[in-house]
Amino acid sequence: MHKNNSNTDLDSKLDAVAAGLKQSIKNLDSYTHVRGESLYVDDINVREGTFHGVVFDSPKAHGKIKSVDYSKAEALEGVERIFTYKDVPGENQIGGIIPDEPLFAEDEVHFWGMPIALIVATSEFIARKARALIEIEIEELPVITTAKEAKAKESFINAPRSFKLGDTEKAFAECDYVFEGETFSNGQEHLYIEAQGAYAEPLENGNIKITSSTQGPTSVQAITARVLGVAMHKIEVDVTRLGGGFGGKEDQATPWAVMAALATSHLNQSVKLILNRHDDLRMTGKRHPYESTYKIGLTKDLKIHAYQTEFLQNSGAAADLSPAIAERTLFHATNSYYVPNVTTKVISCKTNLPPNTAFRGFGGPQGMFVIESAIAKAAHEIGVSAKQIQEANLLEENDTFSYGQIAKKVEAKNTWNSAKKLFNSEALEQEVEDFNKKNKAFKKGIAFMPITFGISFTNTPMNHARALVHIYLDGSIGISTAAVEMGQGVNTKMMQIAADVFSIPIDKIKIETTNTTRVANTSPSAASSTADLNGKATLMACNSLLERLKTVASATLNVSEKDITLKGEFVYIKGKKSTVTWTELISKTMLKRVALTENAHYATPEIHFDKTKEKGHPFAYHVYGTAIITTTVDCMRGTYEFDSVKIVHDYGTSMSEGIDLGQVEGGLIQGIGWMTMEEIGYNAEGKLLSNALSTYKVPDIFSVPKNVEVVPVETEGNDMAILKSKAVGEPPLMYGIGAYFALQNAIKAFNPNYDLKFHSPMTPEKVLMSLFSKN
Repeated sequence: MHKNNSNTDLDSKLDAVAAGLKQSIKNLDSYTHVRGESLYVDDINVREGTFHGVVFDSPKAHGKIKSVDYSKAEALEGVERIFTYKDVPGENQIGGIIPDEPLFAEDEVHFWGMPIALIVATSEFIARKARALIEIEIEELPVITTAKEAKAKESFINAPRSFKLGDTEKAFAECDYVFEGETFSNGQEHLYIEAQGAYAEPLENGNIKITSSTQGPTSVQAITARVLGVAMHKIEVDVTRLGGGFGGKEDQATPWAVMAALATSHLNQSVKLILNRHDDLRMTGKRHPYESTYKIGLTKDLKIHAYQTEFLQNSGAAADLSPAIAERTLFHATNSYYVPNVTTKVISCKTNLPPNTAFRGFGGPQGMFVIESAIAKAAHEIGVSAKQIQEANLLEENDTFSYGQIAKKVEAKNTWNSAKKLFNSEALEQEVEDFNKKNKAFKKGIAFMPITFGISFTNTPMNHARALVHIYLDGSIGISTAAVEMGQGVNTKMMQIAADVFSIPIDKIKIETTNTTRVANTSPSAASSTADLNGKATLMACNSLLERLKTVASATLNVSEKDITLKGEFVYIKGKKSTVTWTELISKTMLKRVALTENAHYATPEIHFDKTKEKGHPFAYHVYGTAIITTTVDCMRGTYEFDSVKIVHDYGTSMSEGIDLGQVEGGLIQGIGWMTMEEIGYNAEGKLLSNALSTYKVPDIFSVPKNVEVVPVETEGNDMAILKSKAVGEPPLMYGIGAYFALQNAIKAFNPNYDLKFHSPMTPEKVLMSLFSKN
């Protein structure tokens, strides 16, 4: 966080934030991270005799398998066995929402990188050597790589979905301005530092334990049981932490764990399967590319009176999570704006790419990019700034979303107006204008990006969690939840909850690994809901234990329970310190045979959604924010830098401002990367071309804006959030969308003839071409 010394109001605000940061608990994983002591799947002490797996995958995107010759690979010394679909004792099926994805290809392949077999050998090196010896013959079939082509060929994952509010056809006839256009937003590679992987080991009585790098332990457990044809209680899934996930391990961590377990079940020996980076890039899905069309209608006062859009989602070769992601696109199609007449439609298109999957924002960013493009188009044609249209249409209290939910505790205008005031937006805009008048070879652009993002799983039944809390005889505490730590600091927040409830030092608390034998039937760590759901369950469990402890303390001290509080590891009576310590209280509770273990269940109240009507109240609350992004473009080269990103963000009442600030900054940079440089490329045959960091550019230290300022908006928070501390994982990514439009505005300043195009990412190559385009 950097200060702007020219703004006294901002200085005082930033000083207040900094003071809060000093008091908040730091991410407790940081210590072991920087020392290289944090444990991941690849760090497991493996059993003697452990085998290693390597996946043999399709070298073609679509075709019929005519023959596969494994003989040379099987003859290689050190190769134990090669597993195919013929070795599956249960169902050769790993599809979740729709059962359309085999674990191993049978007669056909549907994408380049589709698993065909698992080679198990005494070392990974030998398994990779064996893979090169496999000979396969495939009769190639037509390949579809784009959503438009899939639509033309009527290749779909499922039926389309549509949300409606008001009467758009009638409303367009009432508009003073009507504009149409199309957009494209490309995919995005997750590029988590830790690649996909799992370690399976046999236990007694046919049980198997899987250590997996997954956001969804229960999903891994259930699908492994399905493939092996056994009951779920035979499969134990354990997760210590992930080296990054971003949604890429919500569903797509599953096949590798299942393959390892399949081999273990046959060989009765441990099997380790860790993808290398190239295999991971080739075999796994990305953020969904979208090809979309829009129509927007405005009245003379710049109110958006009507809006309609059709989203074509490139789902890849199987459903994965595409239907759910498509739904969230619809939920966020109007971003931070109230539009009285809306018709939005999404079509999940089946192509011959790896099944695309969850990615931070889960379809929301793709929806927001389209309406921001429509606003930019309208502003350009009318001759006003996009900011004027944005500001004229911001959500207000009790406005209705297109899906029927009534907006409550709306902070859209609060964050917008706060950003304008704190960051002196008029001065920023004037600075851009003055710079552009004085410079020919360089031009600046500025853009505002408001965000509104709903928090909850949109599939209502998934909004629940459990926590198991033990208080041990010495007063230390162990906590088990379904929360998976993947760098977002959720473990720290769970420990903070217990430390606050019991008023004990945080070093007395341990977060156990996420394990399906301790906390079962869980939702994945996703949808920015992990801290809310698991935190609420942890809070419930801790409060139940606290009440028992108060009962024991009141009997011991012969006072009313109402007079008992715990503070600083002592029992207090009416605010006065007694002689009973925390440890003594635990001992007395144990001697009285009072339970020191509690299992609590939390289910988000109030939320509901009727898919037959496409109406309901799917979100517990919304997160709001506004970013102001400025950029400078080198008009001779097409290169650019982002001068500053100034954000007012709706944290609610943050539990840990340090952790949350890191999430905002990280999400912002990831969003800028998606919008400006991360370009996924496949050729016409469906082969991934951006298959290495030499061909796929991600933000580095030189890509980070020179100045990033994040200020919390003043708000009371929301009771639906854990301790009123709002979710912060996904919403900040959408600030990065503003980077695209800042670049557009810089291009317009240089080239008045530039005809706006909405085709992201806006790479330097595209910038250069746009700077010198004639129409």
